[in-house]
Amino acid sequence: MVGTAVTLAAGAMLTAAMTTASATPPDTSAPQARRTQPVLVDCSFQRTVRPADYILACGDGNSRLLDLNWTKWGSRAAMAEGLNAVNDCKPYCAAGKFHSYRVTVRLDSPAPWKKHPGVKRFTRITLTYEGARPEGFDQIVSYPLPS
Repeated sequence: MVGTAVTLAAGAMLTAAMTTASATPPDTSAPQARRTQPVLVDCSFQRTVRPADYILACGDGNSRLLDLNWTKWGSRAAMAEGLNAVNDCKPYCAAGKFHSYRVTVRLDSPAPWKKHPGVKRFTRITLTYEGARPEGFDQIVSYPLPS
């Protein structure tokens, strides 16, 4: 009886040791600079890096970036190309249609994030329309990003 208990205890300890040893170690392959690069904060105040899509109009979702292809993500700026899908709101937003426009996206002006002071976030986004653009928009527009 004692031998069985000792065997079971030893088996449990061996299993625990193997589980701990086989756990995925932290990723130490990324250079330190990469871990300290600024993040992009979304409408839900979640941090993201190199997102494929991003909602610009947090209140109603009537302007969003799609199919983003990031060519740079550095400590001072990030650059991408993609589409800006904008609702024309004609005759009103709920009945409007989305139109897509090719844009170059630039994130810049990194600053500490109030929610996580040890994390830097980009504070400004600039869109440069490559051709057609939404009615009333300049070719280059900049917006502050969620804080």
